[in-house]
Amino acid sequence: MAQVELIMPKMGESVAEATVIKWLKNVGETIEMDESVLEIATDKVDSEVPSAVEGVLIKQLFNEDDIVLVGQAVAIIETDASAAGSSAPKASKETPKEVAVAEEIVEKAMEKTTLPKSSDSNKFFSPLVRSIAQEEGMSMTELESVAGSGKDGRITKKDILAYLTNRSSAPAAAPAPKASKPAASTATVAAISAPKVPAMEGDEIIEMDRMRKMIANHMVMSKHVSPHVTSFVEADVTNIVNWRNKVKDEFFKREGEKITFTPIFVDAVVKAIKDFPMINVAVDGTNIIKRKHINVGMAAALPSGNLIVPVIKDADQKNMIGLTKAVNDLARRSRSNDLKPDEVSGGTFTLTNVGGFGNIMGTPIINQPQVAIMAVGAIVKKPAVIETDMGDVIAIRHKMFCSLSYDHRVVDGSLGGMFLKRFSDYLEAFDPNTSI
Repeated sequence: MAQVELIMPKMGESVAEATVIKWLKNVGETIEMDESVLEIATDKVDSEVPSAVEGVLIKQLFNEDDIVLVGQAVAIIETDASAAGSSAPKASKETPKEVAVAEEIVEKAMEKTTLPKSSDSNKFFSPLVRSIAQEEGMSMTELESVAGSGKDGRITKKDILAYLTNRSSAPAAAPAPKASKPAASTATVAAISAPKVPAMEGDEIIEMDRMRKMIANHMVMSKHVSPHVTSFVEADVTNIVNWRNKVKDEFFKREGEKITFTPIFVDAVVKAIKDFPMINVAVDGTNIIKRKHINVGMAAALPSGNLIVPVIKDADQKNMIGLTKAVNDLARRSRSNDLKPDEVSGGTFTLTNVGGFGNIMGTPIINQPQVAIMAVGAIVKKPAVIETDMGDVIAIRHKMFCSLSYDHRVVDGSLGGMFLKRFSDYLEAFDPNTSI
């Protein structure tokens, strides 16, 4: 018999750790090759860890809710040596560079933090969270006030960093006057907390799932970080609608893929970004990071009602067929919870289609650390004035509202408005004779 370590797999360049959500196999149970052994969660997506060998699970090295570094062993599987032979995977002896860095951070955190692992309210805090809290001068009381998006409300690294971002951006409280009367307290962002909401008779209490908590924290953080401004424009997309109706059946027969409006919108976004590259930026303190790559996120609704934003990397390098296949693939795997962490990270601009729900327009919240997000509404037939050589006429046209929410710290109304208008211009100038 041989013993093989099940290693936490690498899940993307930006992911160094994951949380064990649930063990799918108990000690003593038989495991088949490629069968899932446990569920894990990163700050971006949930996924499962499969076994590379057949055998029996003899030891779980971590408990549920434990944080595991990429490259660490999470379980021991006993295999039939005669069957596995020399091809059975061996325990990893070398650690990737990024794993070593992550291990060093955690080790330092465990060494220097003096905050207790748990509080009077029985909340558990990981070494990394406690270390960050101690370095920022947070008391245990303040740490307990941070909203956690992890399982059972556990505070993750992302939660505490988001909290500290809001905390550091809060205006400093004025020094208390030396008068004999108590000074009025000055409210800061760190002091803001949600009101207590009592349940009434007959109400049903539904606890947010992990993803909904993450979305809630991310949206609140975005509104605190960025001063949002939203501009609107109405685009005539008649040429696009007629073209799609003409080619969709032939395209499906040839490619086995449905062609939607989304790849056309993404293509227009990419062209507008090339014309106005300062939309494709991020803010780091007082520095503006101008992105080289154009990575377009597409907001997708999940069957659970939650939202996820898979990213089309280097969208400017794809033609219409490539964009169509990328959009369809990401949308399909979003619904089946089969996305990789890297596929929901690295976006530089986001597009959301509120028209899919019958809405004519929306005011979306910026997906940090981006500085702009586009929303397209429902396509509606409307009477419109058309200029012709014979004079103005009224005709039935397909119209769509587009809205752009942008970060007013770095995107002024002129840039935001011109970008949005240029996006609309590309839609209206769509060639109905385009071949695909």
